Amino acid sequence: MKEIIVSLHISREDYLSFYQGQVQNVVATAQDGRIVRFPAAILKGMVGHEGIHGTFKISFNDVGKFDGITRLS
Repeated sequence: MKEIIVSLHISREDYLSFYQGQVQNVVATAQDGRIVRFPAAILKGMVGHEGIHGTFKISFNDVGKFDGITRLS
């Protein structure tokens, strides 16, 4: 299984753009320096009152399909 670690700081207002249909993907820099793009929908369960803030591990299966996301901090 493959994984990436990203630190995200997305305000509540910015994440609302996803719900309004204005944003479909998140672009972030992984801790190893890679630029990664993933569907904003995978962050749905990570949204708090202040938005999305923390470090996350995003896992993919052997064929590159999303497998899960875990909050690390």
